[in-house]
Amino acid sequence: MWQLPRKITMFFLLVAAVGVLTACGARVATAQTQPQTQTLKHSPTAAPAAADNGYVGNDTCATCHQDKADAMANNPHSKLALKHGGTGATCESCHGPGQAHVDGGGDVTKIVRFEKLTPQQIDKTCLGCHANTHPNFLRSPHAKADVSCLSCHSIHKSVPDTKLLVAKQPTLCFKCHTDIKPAFDMPFHHRVNEGLLQCSDCHNVHGTFLNNNIKNTADQNAICTKCHMETRGPFVYEHPPVRAEGCLACHTPHGSQNARLLNVPNINTLCNQCHSPVGADNIHGQGQGSSEITPCTDCHTMIHGSNINAAFIR
Repeated sequence: MWQLPRKITMFFLLVAAVGVLTACGARVATAQTQPQTQTLKHSPTAAPAAADNGYVGNDTCATCHQDKADAMANNPHSKLALKHGGTGATCESCHGPGQAHVDGGGDVTKIVRFEKLTPQQIDKTCLGCHANTHPNFLRSPHAKADVSCLSCHSIHKSVPDTKLLVAKQPTLCFKCHTDIKPAFDMPFHHRVNEGLLQCSDCHNVHGTFLNNNIKNTADQNAICTKCHMETRGPFVYEHPPVRAEGCLACHTPHGSQNARLLNVPNINTLCNQCHSPVGADNIHGQGQGSSEITPCTDCHTMIHGSNINAAFIR
């Protein structure tokens, strides 16, 4: 039988082998590409189809609620959505999927309406995103009094330059805390009405472990000494009430008819609440009653603490 030369036979075998490998490679590439295409299609970062999950998107909401959409233009929630490619906080993040609402011709029973929710339901919705920021809210006096997030915040429309508040401080706080408002009209008061301080400078309105939502600090006096730095210390000789009871042992925080926001009008009466009244039989006795006439702080000038004298004398 006639046979091809050896070199020609080897050439044909090599061509056939290359063809087989090329075909196999193409099939492997196709198999590898197919799962990747499906992964992208169902990726959680891709915009889901409305028919799959009941969401319709902000643009659909705006067709009927254009006024709300316009009000949200500069809203932090809208900016958050834009930063995340439209997958951040949107209308349906708070109001739930809107497909049934749309299909029902705007049926109000098919969408979450906050005016129909209880304060607890409102708080649960907001804390769905803000739980890490406000972990103590549910234990706060506000939450326990059914003061919901929307009592203070307006999501669609808010006062400019505030954190979505419905009014500026202290007007917002005084709406409920009417018993505190007169204190800031006292002759001596912290400058809250004048705008130099805000309620939230001392209080964490979203809750703390302390009464009255007072901010937590390692040294509780730091709420006051962050402004009144001359009383901060540390001192070699500390006045015990300052360390044990804090600033409120002698001062009232909001306002007072007494100078320096003291709890009582007479400095000696204040001191004698801890130091029994002095008279002729002790070191202060320069005649009966003289110690009631001369203020204690005329001599004990470093009353918050001293670095040179245990009796707080300058």
